[in-house]
Amino acid sequence: MAMASCLLRTVAAAAAADGSQSFNPTSYRKRKIAVKTLKSFQIPLPYCSPPHLLNPPLPEVRNQAMAKENGGSEEPKSQEIWDFARVLWTFLRPHTFYGTLVASCSLAVRVWTENPNLMKWSILTRAFCGLVELLCGNSYIVGINQIYDVEIDKVNKPFLPIAAGRITRKQAWVLTTSFLVIGLSTATFNSGPFLSSLYCFALLLGTLYTVPPFRLKRFPIAAFLCIALVRGFLVNFGVYYASRSVLGLPFQWSPPVIFITTFVTFFGLVIALTKDLSDIEGDRRYKIITFATKLGVRRLAFFGSGILLLNYVAAILAAIYMPQAFRQTILIPTHTIMAISLIFQTIALDQAKYTKEAASSFYMFLWKLFYAEYLVFPFV
Repeated sequence: MAMASCLLRTVAAAAAADGSQSFNPTSYRKRKIAVKTLKSFQIPLPYCSPPHLLNPPLPEVRNQAMAKENGGSEEPKSQEIWDFARVLWTFLRPHTFYGTLVASCSLAVRVWTENPNLMKWSILTRAFCGLVELLCGNSYIVGINQIYDVEIDKVNKPFLPIAAGRITRKQAWVLTTSFLVIGLSTATFNSGPFLSSLYCFALLLGTLYTVPPFRLKRFPIAAFLCIALVRGFLVNFGVYYASRSVLGLPFQWSPPVIFITTFVTFFGLVIALTKDLSDIEGDRRYKIITFATKLGVRRLAFFGSGILLLNYVAAILAAIYMPQAFRQTILIPTHTIMAISLIFQTIALDQAKYTKEAASSFYMFLWKLFYAEYLVFPFV
């Protein structure tokens, strides 16, 4: 009621200021339109309501206001962490990371399932440290390759973090050096002298492949031998040796291990040959001689597919002529399916006229076949 009186006095003062007819608040109260009728409205008058009740903030506005009250740092920090994780994952080249991970686990599982009575919980700790060594070594090799190939990657792989400007060379050096130090430290304390030496040799080959003045990637034969040796022989032999060593068993070749080591070494040759199918533009511009620049994309694709098909045929023949060493019901159908899928992918690449996107997709399909081989291996 006091608020209504205030309103009436305000209206009267306004009327008097305009020189209009005088206004009697007392008579106004006696009119039919009584101020009391305003009480029947449940909605408060606009001038009586605080602004935040009339216009409540939207949820996102409320969240931003709360973030400001809390220092405004929670959401930006979480976004920064997420962005860095995505950049780091791209920097690690996931397809090679997965290859090392699957190969290591597959070989270890094969050895341990053959000797379940020798398993102990402490072995898992050493196995985990060994896996860290290998993944850090893989990360060092792909990292140093990106540092020295920035200009080429701007043409061939502009999505990579350094080429895309997502991280600087200095930051890349910090990451790569960290992987190297962690890997070498873990190998020193977790593995014996022989395995540590083998590990260092693999890192040396990866360094010579990229770093001037050696830069073995400039020479096709030296380049694919480095990749095949590290990805094929050294990883398989080293992991198999380490897996038997932690069980207290002497090293001993077996038909399945000979098979996977030989198979993947040739597979490594195919990966080394076909990895440059989509990089031919940048390699030619910076005078990097590869089999792709010498033979052409089409010839190289058919050549690599031919080697891999012979690999699958050899695996099927090994199962047929050595039934005592392999499970025919697993080895034959799985490798038949993989061989047929390879044929279809090669035809699809040819029909796509060997575009950069098609060549890159074909190369990534080969990596999927690589993973599949190791996933099947414990069961053959």
